[in-house]
Formats: sequence, structure tokens, C-alpha cells
Amino acid sequence: MAGELNFFATASKGLEPLLAEELETLQAQDVRQVRGGVRFNGSLETAYRVCLWSRLAGRVLLPVVETPVTDSESLYRAVAAFAWEEHFDVSNTFAVDCNLASSQLTHSRYAALKTKDAVVDRFRDHCGVRPDVVVDQPDWRLNVWILKDVLTLSLDLSGDSLHRRGYRTQGGKAPLKEHLAAALLLRAGWPQKAAVGAPLVDPMCGSGTLVLEAALMAGDCAPGLKRDYMGFLHWRQHDADLWNRLRDEAVQRREQGLQTVPRLVGYDQNPSAIKNAWDNAANAGLQDKVHFERRELSSFGDEPISAQPGLIITNPPYGERLGEVEELMGLYQLLGQRVREHFLHWQLSVFTSGNQFGHQLEMRARKKHQFFNGALKCQLLHFEVEPEHFYRETVSLPHGLAEVEELSDGAEMFVNRLRKNLKKLRRWAKRQHVTCYRVYDADLPDYAVAIDLYEGAAHVQEYQAPSTVDTRQARRRLREIITVLPDELGIAADQVYVKTRKRQRGSEQYERQAEQGSFFEISEGGNWFLVNLSDYLDTGLFLDHRQTRELIRSLTQGKHFLNLFAYTASVSVYAADGGARSTTSVDMSTTYTEWARKNLKINGFDGPQHQVIRADCLQWIKECNEKYDVIFLDPPTFSNSKKMAGNFDIQRDHVDLIYSVADLLTPGGVLIFSNNLRNFKMDRDQLADLVIEDITRQTIPEDFSRRRNIHNCWKIEWR
Repeated sequence: MAGELNFFATASKGLEPLLAEELETLQAQDVRQVRGGVRFNGSLETAYRVCLWSRLAGRVLLPVVETPVTDSESLYRAVAAFAWEEHFDVSNTFAVDCNLASSQLTHSRYAALKTKDAVVDRFRDHCGVRPDVVVDQPDWRLNVWILKDVLTLSLDLSGDSLHRRGYRTQGGKAPLKEHLAAALLLRAGWPQKAAVGAPLVDPMCGSGTLVLEAALMAGDCAPGLKRDYMGFLHWRQHDADLWNRLRDEAVQRREQGLQTVPRLVGYDQNPSAIKNAWDNAANAGLQDKVHFERRELSSFGDEPISAQPGLIITNPPYGERLGEVEELMGLYQLLGQRVREHFLHWQLSVFTSGNQFGHQLEMRARKKHQFFNGALKCQLLHFEVEPEHFYRETVSLPHGLAEVEELSDGAEMFVNRLRKNLKKLRRWAKRQHVTCYRVYDADLPDYAVAIDLYEGAAHVQEYQAPSTVDTRQARRRLREIITVLPDELGIAADQVYVKTRKRQRGSEQYERQAEQGSFFEISEGGNWFLVNLSDYLDTGLFLDHRQTRELIRSLTQGKHFLNLFAYTASVSVYAADGGARSTTSVDMSTTYTEWARKNLKINGFDGPQHQVIRADCLQWIKECNEKYDVIFLDPPTFSNSKKMAGNFDIQRDHVDLIYSVADLLTPGGVLIFSNNLRNFKMDRDQLADLVIEDITRQTIPEDFSRRRNIHNCWKIEWR
């Protein structure tokens, strides 16, 4: 049959993408994934190559008829109209496979029987005799597929599923099909590892399918070369010379490829499985290229396999009943233990069902691939056997970090600096009646954290390390910090909370970091505030604004006060405590406005004169018609939150913002403007209509004196 033909390669569920990639390497054209397989175009040689070389395809079909059918009679007529006698001899046996979907014909066996009758009658009418039907390995096989009342009749060129390579005579319990084993090896990157001579081992090999498929791949062996049965061998349009040439080419490639096969090993505790594996290896002609051995999993790794790290890939049992599942938990734990102890720097790929087993390996999977083993949904888990991926001993503390056993010299320096700070700050805090304050702020560059003491708890903010810093070293330093803090601060270990601080974009500053709901009350300046050390990046109270809050309290007696970008309204609480006639707090976060209301309420300021408004501050300012005597403005450095009308940059936009807010002041009113952009430059020339006094230094508390650029602050009035 000359010219370009249309073909369809069937695939097991989940293998379609891999099959499409494979067909392209086999010179197939116009490759298209569809339900149940992959369509492709090519010559007869293309189809022969797929039958010979595909490791993933089920069957290779050549569609010969496509027509609508609505009932058994129209099906019969469509099948009987095709000239089957031109394709096969009447002496050839045949069989019919039939599948239906969204069809008015609802019984596949009846449709297959009707198709068989039509083929038989066609031969009887044109040849005088009828062919015989044989179910197992007929001379040719007809595939019937009816989808939405459209019939596709195809010749099954493979004749039988291509996963049957011809080498496996015995399988273990629930053996892995060869094409699925090949797919697992491809997803595990075995061809690339084999190309550089890396070894492979399966510690629970069963009848050896994974090891043998790995050998076929590494040895450039055509998986269909050992098959003595193909569906096209009795086809009248079969090109025997072409097929023999392709087989001869495959034989030569196999002979050359098997000379460079790396070490391939399979272990199993079951002696019958090992015998089956050796028999299958002999049938595949690979008995000199693989090694199978009876070995308990508990001794896996006792004898070295190779000096070069390679691939461990295995398909452990899944377990169906509760007792089996519980027993298998121990099996997976043992596998993980042996691999971690004896196969450092290897790759481990484990094919398993469900989610309950992978965790027992006590390593973090770097990648997962989903497959179906029959109807069972499974996953292939990939692990890099490196210490940084191992689970650490379970830690029940909020931060989830394990303590270190021995402090480094750097950690000893950190402890000395912390003690020095505490000696000074504790005396100051006692005199000033301050219970929440900063005790350390990246005083040593290598220990780049800020540590705030909130009465009986510590809030540790790790500054995000630059890319030049080794992440493992940074992690160890953080573990050293949490190891020493409880004793040095005199607090319980479970009262140390750790977060990583990085530049926030959009609504990230409002997002939960955890779900512990750990709110508790602290006191400051005679007021009470709710703080949360676990769930959000910030705690609900900016400690560096302690002096700023005191300033606001001193300015608001009998005044109308406005708090913009109010956060949790701690400044509004101070204003109300200072005798403000009214307070208005505006923030766009639902979380923070609810928090603000609670802060006002626990201090007794929940009357109608104390408003909390959820709104985009920039838009609210434009629409506001009220005037205020004192305004506190503490905007973010940058925001592109979806809740805002546009993005905001404090350096770029501060002139327009300050003028807009100043327009809301009553005559003689005061605006306190603050931000935490360290290199911020006030554009005084553009703000010449305003009296601007830099009050930054007087608003920096003692506990932040080591970092005087923690924020900027100005007092602003109209001229």
C-alpha cells in the first residue's frame, strides 16, 4: 500500500503524551493526541517501525471505513460493502474487537457478532466459502469503533497488544505491564542515565519487568523484535521485504547496543519471582546483561552495586485491605531507610497508589507523575537521595525547626550580642513600662533576623537572604537562633514564632502565613492591643511606631482624627485615649479592619464616633468631603493590589498624595506623614506650600536606635 496513510495508535490512560513524543521520534507525521490514543500519518514503513519499536503503544490501527451507522442493519451493510477479499485470503482466520460510545447500538458483543456475520457473508458471496473465526492470535483482526453513531473500521496491524513483547512467560502477583514499565522508566529519565553508564536497581523486582525494559532501552533493542506474531503478516498488501529489512536493521542495532548496557540489578525476597525473572531474561536474550538475586529488603544496600550513583526504581505492592496497608507502611519505611543509608546521591522513583505510602519514605519528592495501572490511579514519585531532602525528626513547635546539638562559633557571637542588648534594654523597658520591644535587629550580618519580645513570646523575622548565601547555611543559623532563644529570653520553646521577611507585593502583606489563630492581648501605653505572632507576616502592632503613637495622643485632645492606611488602628486607639472627639480609620483589608474594630472595642472606644471604614484609601481620599484636625498617613512603600484602582509607589506618588490628604485638614490642622522606605527623598520643592518638619529622630524608640532608618516621619502643616 503506497502513499501516506492515516493511522491510530491506542494507548493506556495517561500514556498518550509520552506516546505522541515517541511517535515523532519514529518519523510519524501530523501527530495528534485524542481520546484513547494518538493519530498520526505516515507510510507503511512508518507503521512497521511503530509496531517494531514502540514501547508505549497498545495497538496500531489502519482505518479503512468511516461512515454513520444508527442500528445493526446499517452496521451490517457498511461492513459487508468493504472488499475484505482484496485484503485477506478466505483461508485466513480472523477476529473482531468492538467498542461503543454514545451510540444507538448499546451492546458491543452484539455489534461484534453483526460485524462478523457481514465479513463472513461478504467472503461467501465473493469466494463461495467463509473464513473461520479464531479468538486467540487470528491471522487478522478487525477493530470496530462506534462513537456518536459514526463507525470506524480498522485493520489491526499489530494483531495483539504491543505490550506483549514475547519474553514474559511468567509474571508475579499483579505483574506490571511492559508498556507501563517503559513509561515509568521514561518519566524517571532512565534513557539519559543509561547513556552515561549509570546503574539501575529494582529492590522489589517481582518477575523483572522494570529491569528487563530498562535493558531493552539501554541496549537499543526494538521491543517488538522477539514477537513472532503481527496482524499484518497475512495481509495481502504486506511488504515482506520492507519488514525483513527493518527487522535486520533492528538486529544490528541490538547487537551494537547491548555492548554498552550498564549494570542492571533486580532483587526480590520471593525465590519464585527471581526464577521467573531469570526465565524472562533468558526469553528476552538478556540473561548476560542483567542480574537477579533473592534478597530481603532489610539487606538492600549491604553490598555495593556501583561506585557511580544511578536509578533505583520499583513498584512495591499497594495493599487492598486495612491489615495489608498497615503492614506495607513498614515496608515503605524500610525502603526509605535503606535508600537513605546506602544510596546517597542516587535517584529513587517509586510507583505507588494513593498518598499514604510516599510519606513513609521520609523524603520530599521533587516531582510526581500520574499514571493508571489498569483502572487504579497511581503516581510515580521521584526523590533525589540527598540529606537536604530527608524528613527531619518531627518538631511540634510553631516554627517547625529542629534545634541544633552544638552551636557554631558564629552562634556563640550571636548569643553574646543578644545578651549585651538585653542587659541594656531590660533596664530601659522596666523604667518606661514597655513590655513589647525589639531585642535584636540583624546586629551581626550572618544572623540576619529581627527579634521582638512580646511579653512572654518572641517574634523572629528572618530577612530574606541574597542568592549568594548558601540556603543550607542560612537554615542552620536560623536553627541555632531558635535553639538559644528560649533560655536567653526566659520564655517557653513553643512561644518562639519564626517568619521570613521579604518585599511584599499587592495583597501579599494581608495573606495568612499560617492558620493557628493565636491572638492574645498585650499592653502598651495604658492601652490593650490584639497581636498575632503566627498567622500573618506582621503582628498587628508596629513596635517602631511606639513614639509616633504617643505623639498622636498628645495632639488629639478634642480633635477630629483621621487614620489612613490604618492597619489594625493602634494609632486610632491612642488618639481616642488622648481625648479625640472622633476617630476615622480607613484600610482596604477586611482582615485588618475587623482587627481594628476589636482593638477599639477592647479599649472601650466602640461608639459611633469611632468609625472603621474598609476602602481603597487613595479612592476614599478623592471622595471624602469631611475635614479633620489631625491626620496620620502611613502608606505602603508599594502596592499593586487588585483592590486598588491602580498601582502605588510612595517615592513616585508622595507629592500628589500629601497634597490630597492635606486638603482634608481643618485650618491649623496637622498631618503626621510616615513611611518605611529607607532611601526615601521628600520633594520639598514640589511641596513648597506646606511647612514640613522632619521628626524622624524623635519618633525612633530606644529599642530601634541601632537601626535609625527603620522609618521616616514628618510633621506637615499648611503655610
